[in-house]
Amino acid sequence: MPLLATDMDHPAFDTSTGHPRTTTLPPCSLQQRVRSHYHAFWYHLGERLAWSRGIYRERPAQKLHDLSGVQYERIASLQRRFRVRFEQRATQTTALRQYDYLDLLNQGWSALRLPTSTGGTVQDIGSSNFWYAPVLHTFFRPAKLIGVEVEGHRIYINRYSRHDYAQGYIQDLPNTEFHIQDYRRYSSPADIITAWYPFVTPAPVLAWRLPLSLFSPQVLFSQVVHNLQPHGLFLMVNQGRDEASVAASWCSKVGMVPCGSCELRARLRPRLPAPTLSCWIRPPA
Repeated sequence: MPLLATDMDHPAFDTSTGHPRTTTLPPCSLQQRVRSHYHAFWYHLGERLAWSRGIYRERPAQKLHDLSGVQYERIASLQRRFRVRFEQRATQTTALRQYDYLDLLNQGWSALRLPTSTGGTVQDIGSSNFWYAPVLHTFFRPAKLIGVEVEGHRIYINRYSRHDYAQGYIQDLPNTEFHIQDYRRYSSPADIITAWYPFVTPAPVLAWRLPLSLFSPQVLFSQVVHNLQPHGLFLMVNQGRDEASVAASWCSKVGMVPCGSCELRARLRPRLPAPTLSCWIRPPA
């Protein structure tokens, strides 16, 4: 979940190294700086330890229970259309989240009248433990799917890491990978890049217990443009219109061209503000 704020008046990359330039953090309070240093300590400790208990597999629910009428009807529709049963490989909680993301993608594609895309390479930015990898695989049918997460070594209360969980979620998906890496330094071509609720302002970075040194949206979105093939598609989901507007300004700054946005109805897991989905393309050189 990486997104970070840089000085917009300076180039995003050092041309001599190809790496992101050192950026000036946005103004923040003493309390925010202290929190950032605290999170940085644990972040770097996790990187050094790289703890793993091995692959973690959820116990499948097999069948979903206690659904509302709306949930039942919508999930049944998604199951028929995409021929998928997430509950056969995941707990009920995870399966409901997966159907929710699939529903949002389906809504967005229909609303924006985007062409159906299969094959090619799909990259996902800030994948957490990549619990939604089956969703991306179901919807895009990629030849290759790659999740990139900057804090993949975070440890859960059961002492399994995000990496352990991710390996369980992708184990049965062909040609799917999970990389623990800062996307700002991840260079690999992609036909589609997705970002779910990326950080485009500093406060959420601290709320998710990450240091502000990981906050520079212009650098990250510049890397998106760098990795996208000509006419490649960048799909982003934001928390409401205000956050989407901030994110859109960064996309425009690095030269991406908008091809539509829409507000989505979160019917399976209602939330406020309503998610906003936008799509962007990299213009030809």
